[in-house]
Amino acid sequence: MAQENCPSLPIIDIDRYIHPTSLDERDAVIAEVREACQKFGFFQVKGHGVSQEAQKGLLQGLSNFFSLPKEDKVKLSFLQNPCRRGYEASGMTLREGDALPDSKEAFYIGREEPVVEPPGFHGPNVWPDLPQDQFKQPISEYYEQTSQLGKIIWEILLQGLGFSTTLMEGFTKRPIIMMKMIRYPSTGATLPGQFGVGAHNDFGGVTVLLQQPEREGLEVWHEESEDWLPVPSIEDVLVINCGDMIQKWSDGVYKSARHRVINKADLERFSCATFWHGDFSATNPLNPNDPNKDTVGQLLLRRFGSQFSLSKETLAAAH
Repeated sequence: MAQENCPSLPIIDIDRYIHPTSLDERDAVIAEVREACQKFGFFQVKGHGVSQEAQKGLLQGLSNFFSLPKEDKVKLSFLQNPCRRGYEASGMTLREGDALPDSKEAFYIGREEPVVEPPGFHGPNVWPDLPQDQFKQPISEYYEQTSQLGKIIWEILLQGLGFSTTLMEGFTKRPIIMMKMIRYPSTGATLPGQFGVGAHNDFGGVTVLLQQPEREGLEVWHEESEDWLPVPSIEDVLVINCGDMIQKWSDGVYKSARHRVINKADLERFSCATFWHGDFSATNPLNPNDPNKDTVGQLLLRRFGSQFSLSKETLAAAH
Protein backbone atom coordinates (compact mmCIF):
# COMPACT_ATOMS: atom_id res chain seq x y z
CA MET A 1 0.00 0.00 0.00
CA ALA A 2 1.10 3.55 -0.65
CA GLN A 3 2.25 5.52 2.39
CA GLU A 4 0.33 8.55 3.63
CA ASN A 5 3.20 10.91 2.79
CA CYS A 6 3.36 9.80 -0.83
CA PRO A 7 2.47 12.39 -3.47
CA SER A 8 -0.63 12.10 -5.62
CA LEU A 9 -1.02 12.45 -9.36
CA PRO A 10 -2.05 15.98 -10.37
CA ILE A 11 -5.45 16.66 -11.94
CA ILE A 12 -4.91 19.09 -14.82
CA ASP A 13 -7.77 21.05 -16.39
CA ILE A 14 -6.88 20.89 -20.08
CA ASP A 15 -9.91 22.89 -21.17
CA ARG A 16 -7.53 25.82 -20.59
CA TYR A 17 -5.54 24.42 -23.53
CA ILE A 18 -8.47 23.38 -25.72
CA HIS A 19 -10.45 26.61 -25.18
CA PRO A 20 -7.90 29.11 -23.84
CA THR A 21 -8.75 32.67 -22.93
CA SER A 22 -5.07 33.61 -23.23
CA LEU A 23 -1.72 32.22 -24.36
CA ASP A 24 -0.70 32.12 -20.73
CA GLU A 25 -3.43 29.55 -20.04
CA ARG A 26 -2.18 27.27 -22.81
CA ASP A 27 1.40 27.67 -21.66
CA ALA A 28 0.41 26.84 -18.08
CA VAL A 29 -1.19 23.55 -19.17
CA ILE A 30 1.86 22.62 -21.25
CA ALA A 31 4.14 23.31 -18.27
CA GLU A 32 1.94 21.32 -15.86
CA VAL A 33 1.81 18.33 -18.20
CA ARG A 34 5.56 18.45 -18.74
CA GLU A 35 6.21 18.48 -14.99
CA ALA A 36 3.82 15.58 -14.37
CA CYS A 37 5.36 13.48 -17.14
CA GLN A 38 8.85 14.18 -15.85
CA LYS A 39 7.93 13.31 -12.27
CA PHE A 40 5.38 10.53 -12.63
CA GLY A 41 4.86 9.59 -16.30
CA PHE A 42 1.16 9.85 -15.37
CA PHE A 43 -1.38 12.58 -14.73
CA GLN A 44 -5.15 13.01 -14.58
CA VAL A 45 -7.26 15.33 -16.71
CA LYS A 46 -10.58 17.10 -16.48
CA GLY A 47 -12.04 19.47 -19.08
CA HIS A 48 -10.89 16.89 -21.63
CA GLY A 49 -13.80 17.06 -24.08
CA VAL A 50 -14.85 13.40 -23.78
CA SER A 51 -18.54 13.73 -22.97
CA GLN A 52 -20.03 12.11 -19.91
CA GLU A 53 -22.67 10.66 -22.20
CA ALA A 54 -19.93 8.87 -24.16
CA GLN A 55 -18.28 7.66 -20.94
CA LYS A 56 -21.52 6.28 -19.53
CA GLY A 57 -22.44 4.75 -22.87
CA LEU A 58 -19.11 2.95 -22.98
CA LEU A 59 -19.47 1.56 -19.46
CA GLN A 60 -22.99 0.32 -20.20
CA GLY A 61 -21.73 -1.24 -23.41
CA LEU A 62 -19.01 -3.08 -21.50
CA SER A 63 -21.57 -4.39 -19.04
CA ASN A 64 -23.71 -5.59 -21.95
CA PHE A 65 -20.82 -7.43 -23.58
CA PHE A 66 -19.02 -8.94 -20.62
CA SER A 67 -22.28 -10.31 -19.20
CA LEU A 68 -22.73 -12.48 -22.33
CA PRO A 69 -22.23 -16.24 -21.93
CA LYS A 70 -18.57 -17.24 -22.12
CA GLU A 71 -19.17 -19.39 -25.20
CA ASP A 72 -20.44 -16.33 -27.08
CA LYS A 73 -17.42 -14.25 -26.11
CA VAL A 74 -14.76 -16.85 -26.97
CA LYS A 75 -16.16 -17.08 -30.52
CA LEU A 76 -14.69 -13.59 -30.95
CA SER A 77 -11.20 -14.51 -29.67
CA PHE A 78 -8.56 -11.96 -30.65
CA LEU A 79 -6.10 -14.84 -31.19
CA GLN A 80 -8.21 -15.96 -34.16
CA ASN A 81 -8.31 -12.49 -35.69
CA PRO A 82 -5.68 -11.21 -38.18
CA CYS A 83 -5.83 -7.72 -36.62
CA ARG A 84 -5.62 -8.80 -32.96
CA ARG A 85 -9.14 -7.55 -32.34
CA GLY A 86 -11.82 -9.21 -30.28
CA TYR A 87 -12.02 -11.00 -26.96
CA GLU A 88 -9.31 -11.99 -24.48
CA ALA A 89 -10.42 -14.41 -21.78
CA SER A 90 -9.39 -14.20 -18.15
CA GLY A 91 -6.09 -15.92 -17.35
CA MET A 92 -4.49 -15.48 -20.78
CA THR A 93 -1.76 -13.05 -19.70
CA LEU A 94 1.04 -14.13 -17.34
CA ARG A 95 3.92 -11.70 -16.79
CA GLU A 96 7.42 -12.69 -15.76
CA GLY A 97 7.65 -12.52 -11.98
CA ASP A 98 3.91 -12.95 -11.37
CA ALA A 99 2.82 -16.17 -9.71
CA LEU A 100 -0.60 -16.11 -11.36
CA PRO A 101 -2.00 -14.82 -14.67
CA ASP A 102 -4.05 -11.63 -14.86
CA SER A 103 -7.64 -12.08 -13.74
CA LYS A 104 -8.98 -9.51 -16.23
CA GLU A 105 -10.84 -10.20 -19.44
CA ALA A 106 -10.72 -7.74 -22.32
CA PHE A 107 -12.04 -6.75 -25.73
CA TYR A 108 -9.99 -4.93 -28.40
CA ILE A 109 -10.91 -2.65 -31.28
CA GLY A 110 -9.06 -0.26 -33.57
CA ARG A 111 -9.97 2.15 -36.31
CA GLU A 112 -12.65 0.58 -38.52
CA GLU A 113 -11.20 -0.10 -41.97
CA PRO A 114 -12.67 -2.41 -44.62
CA VAL A 115 -9.62 -4.48 -45.59
CA VAL A 116 -6.94 -6.26 -43.56
CA GLU A 117 -3.50 -4.89 -44.42
CA PRO A 118 -0.55 -7.08 -43.44
CA PRO A 119 0.81 -7.34 -40.84
CA GLY A 120 -2.60 -6.53 -39.32
CA PHE A 121 -2.62 -3.10 -37.69
CA HIS A 122 -5.22 -1.82 -40.15
CA GLY A 123 -8.45 -3.66 -40.82
CA PRO A 124 -12.03 -4.31 -39.69
CA ASN A 125 -13.18 -4.83 -36.13
CA VAL A 126 -15.22 -7.78 -34.90
CA TRP A 127 -18.43 -7.08 -33.02
CA PRO A 128 -20.61 -9.19 -30.73
CA ASP A 129 -24.13 -10.18 -31.68
CA LEU A 130 -25.75 -7.33 -29.78
CA PRO A 131 -28.02 -4.54 -31.01
CA GLN A 132 -25.85 -1.67 -32.29
CA ASP A 133 -27.07 0.75 -29.63
CA GLN A 134 -26.04 -1.71 -26.90
CA PHE A 135 -22.39 -2.02 -27.93
CA LYS A 136 -21.01 -0.99 -31.32
CA GLN A 137 -22.51 2.49 -31.38
CA PRO A 138 -21.47 3.68 -27.87
CA ILE A 139 -18.07 1.97 -28.09
CA SER A 140 -17.36 3.59 -31.48
CA GLU A 141 -18.42 7.02 -30.20
CA TYR A 142 -16.16 6.76 -27.16
CA TYR A 143 -13.30 5.54 -29.38
CA GLU A 144 -13.60 8.60 -31.64
CA GLN A 145 -13.71 11.05 -28.74
CA THR A 146 -10.70 9.56 -26.95
CA SER A 147 -8.82 9.36 -30.26
CA GLN A 148 -9.24 13.12 -30.54
CA LEU A 149 -8.09 13.57 -26.95
CA GLY A 150 -5.02 11.43 -27.56
CA LYS A 151 -4.01 13.73 -30.42
CA ILE A 152 -4.40 16.78 -28.17
CA ILE A 153 -2.20 15.17 -25.50
CA TRP A 154 0.48 14.51 -28.13
CA GLU A 155 0.35 18.20 -29.10
CA ILE A 156 0.84 19.24 -25.50
CA LEU A 157 3.71 16.79 -24.96
CA LEU A 158 5.55 18.01 -28.07
CA GLN A 159 5.25 21.64 -27.04
CA GLY A 160 6.53 20.73 -23.59
CA LEU A 161 9.73 19.60 -25.33
CA GLY A 162 9.96 22.81 -27.35
CA PHE A 163 8.61 21.46 -30.64
CA SER A 164 5.85 22.85 -32.84
CA THR A 165 2.63 20.89 -33.23
CA THR A 166 3.37 20.82 -36.99
CA LEU A 167 5.81 18.03 -36.18
CA MET A 168 2.78 15.75 -35.84
CA GLU A 169 2.18 15.96 -39.59
CA GLY A 170 5.12 13.63 -40.06
CA PHE A 171 3.89 10.74 -37.91
CA THR A 172 0.10 11.02 -37.69
CA LYS A 173 -1.08 10.63 -41.27
CA ARG A 174 -2.71 7.29 -40.47
CA PRO A 175 -1.97 6.60 -36.83
CA ILE A 176 -2.41 3.28 -35.10
CA ILE A 177 -4.95 3.84 -32.32
CA MET A 178 -6.09 0.76 -30.43
CA MET A 179 -8.63 0.51 -27.62
CA LYS A 180 -8.71 -2.10 -24.88
CA MET A 181 -11.88 -2.53 -22.83
CA ILE A 182 -11.41 -4.42 -19.57
CA ARG A 183 -13.50 -6.18 -16.95
CA TYR A 184 -11.94 -7.05 -13.60
CA PRO A 185 -13.73 -9.70 -11.54
CA SER A 186 -14.64 -8.98 -7.92
CA THR A 187 -12.17 -9.77 -5.15
CA GLY A 188 -14.30 -12.78 -4.25
CA ALA A 189 -13.77 -14.18 -7.77
CA THR A 190 -10.01 -13.55 -7.73
CA LEU A 191 -7.40 -15.96 -6.38
CA PRO A 192 -5.25 -14.88 -3.41
CA GLY A 193 -2.22 -12.99 -4.72
CA GLN A 194 -3.70 -12.57 -8.20
CA PHE A 195 -3.55 -9.17 -9.90
CA GLY A 196 -6.24 -7.79 -12.15
CA VAL A 197 -3.31 -6.68 -14.31
CA GLY A 198 0.24 -7.34 -13.14
CA ALA A 199 2.90 -4.63 -13.00
CA HIS A 200 3.94 -3.45 -16.46
CA ASN A 201 4.88 -0.45 -18.59
CA ASP A 202 2.85 0.60 -21.58
CA PHE A 203 5.17 0.10 -24.53
CA GLY A 204 4.04 2.78 -26.98
CA GLY A 205 2.68 6.32 -27.12
CA VAL A 206 -0.09 8.11 -25.21
CA THR A 207 -2.61 6.13 -23.15
CA VAL A 208 -6.02 7.62 -22.30
CA LEU A 209 -7.68 5.63 -19.50
CA LEU A 210 -11.23 5.69 -18.18
CA GLN A 211 -11.74 4.10 -14.77
CA GLN A 212 -15.25 3.21 -13.67
CA PRO A 213 -16.07 5.88 -11.07
CA GLU A 214 -15.59 4.87 -7.44
CA ARG A 215 -14.16 1.46 -8.39
CA GLU A 216 -10.56 1.71 -7.20
CA GLY A 217 -7.73 -0.43 -8.51
CA LEU A 218 -5.02 1.40 -10.49
CA GLU A 219 -1.64 1.92 -8.81
CA VAL A 220 1.44 3.66 -10.24
CA TRP A 221 5.00 3.01 -9.12
CA HIS A 222 6.74 6.18 -7.92
CA GLU A 223 10.52 5.84 -7.96
CA GLU A 224 11.30 8.68 -5.56
CA SER A 225 9.10 7.38 -2.75
CA GLU A 226 9.64 3.73 -3.79
CA ASP A 227 5.97 3.02 -3.35
CA TRP A 228 2.76 2.38 -5.25
CA LEU A 229 0.53 5.44 -5.63
CA PRO A 230 -3.21 4.68 -5.77
CA VAL A 231 -5.00 6.55 -8.56
CA PRO A 232 -8.55 7.40 -7.48
CA SER A 233 -11.45 6.62 -9.79
CA ILE A 234 -13.19 9.98 -10.12
CA GLU A 235 -16.22 10.67 -12.29
CA ASP A 236 -15.35 12.57 -15.49
CA VAL A 237 -11.60 12.50 -14.72
CA LEU A 238 -9.44 10.50 -17.14
CA VAL A 239 -5.92 9.17 -16.56
CA ILE A 240 -3.11 9.85 -19.05
CA ASN A 241 0.28 8.18 -19.22
CA CYS A 242 3.32 7.89 -21.45
CA GLY A 243 4.58 4.59 -22.84
CA ASP A 244 8.12 3.35 -23.40
CA MET A 245 8.22 4.76 -26.93
CA ILE A 246 7.62 8.29 -25.66
CA GLN A 247 10.33 7.85 -23.03
CA LYS A 248 12.77 6.80 -25.76
CA TRP A 249 11.73 9.48 -28.24
CA SER A 250 12.00 12.20 -25.58
CA ASP A 251 15.45 10.92 -24.54
CA GLY A 252 14.12 10.17 -21.09
CA VAL A 253 12.58 13.58 -20.37
CA TYR A 254 9.14 11.98 -20.10
CA LYS A 255 8.85 8.84 -17.98
CA SER A 256 7.14 5.56 -18.69
CA ALA A 257 6.06 4.25 -15.30
CA ARG A 258 5.15 0.77 -14.12
CA HIS A 259 1.56 0.35 -13.08
CA ARG A 260 -0.78 -2.42 -12.00
CA VAL A 261 -4.42 -3.03 -11.12
CA ILE A 262 -5.76 -4.67 -7.97
CA ASN A 263 -9.54 -4.54 -7.76
CA LYS A 264 -10.21 -3.26 -4.24
CA ALA A 265 -13.93 -4.08 -4.03
CA ASP A 266 -16.09 -7.17 -4.09
CA LEU A 267 -17.71 -5.82 -7.25
CA GLU A 268 -16.74 -6.18 -10.88
CA ARG A 269 -14.82 -3.20 -12.26
CA PHE A 270 -14.60 -1.79 -15.80
CA SER A 271 -11.93 0.34 -17.41
CA CYS A 272 -10.96 1.32 -20.94
CA ALA A 273 -7.59 2.33 -22.39
CA THR A 274 -7.15 4.07 -25.75
CA PHE A 275 -3.55 3.75 -27.01
CA TRP A 276 -2.45 6.48 -29.45
CA HIS A 277 0.83 5.41 -31.09
CA GLY A 278 1.38 7.06 -34.49
CA ASP A 279 1.97 5.88 -38.05
CA PHE A 280 3.15 2.31 -38.64
CA SER A 281 6.26 3.48 -40.52
CA ALA A 282 7.13 6.42 -38.23
CA THR A 283 10.56 6.63 -36.61
CA ASN A 284 11.59 9.07 -33.87
CA PRO A 285 10.21 12.41 -35.13
CA LEU A 286 11.91 14.34 -32.33
CA ASN A 287 15.39 13.33 -33.45
CA PRO A 288 15.86 12.45 -37.12
CA ASN A 289 19.49 11.59 -36.31
CA ASP A 290 18.52 9.01 -33.69
CA PRO A 291 20.66 5.95 -34.50
CA ASN A 292 17.73 3.76 -33.41
CA LYS A 293 15.57 3.58 -36.51
CA ASP A 294 12.84 1.38 -35.02
CA THR A 295 9.44 2.17 -36.46
CA VAL A 296 6.19 2.25 -34.51
CA GLY A 297 5.23 -0.92 -36.36
CA GLN A 298 8.38 -2.74 -35.36
CA LEU A 299 7.83 -1.84 -31.72
CA LEU A 300 4.26 -3.13 -31.94
CA LEU A 301 5.35 -6.38 -33.55
CA ARG A 302 7.98 -7.01 -30.91
CA ARG A 303 5.42 -6.59 -28.18
CA PHE A 304 2.46 -8.38 -29.77
CA GLY A 305 3.86 -10.30 -32.75
CA SER A 306 3.06 -13.72 -31.31
CA GLN A 307 -0.61 -12.68 -31.20
CA PHE A 308 -0.87 -11.95 -34.92
CA SER A 309 -1.11 -14.37 -37.84
CA LEU A 310 2.30 -13.43 -39.22
CA SER A 311 4.98 -15.11 -41.29
CA LYS A 312 8.38 -15.89 -39.77
CA GLU A 313 9.89 -13.37 -42.20
CA THR A 314 7.64 -10.56 -40.94
CA LEU A 315 8.43 -11.33 -37.32
CA ALA A 316 12.16 -11.53 -38.05
CA ALA A 317 12.07 -8.13 -39.75
CA ALA A 318 10.78 -6.56 -36.54
CA HIS A 319 13.89 -7.59 -34.60
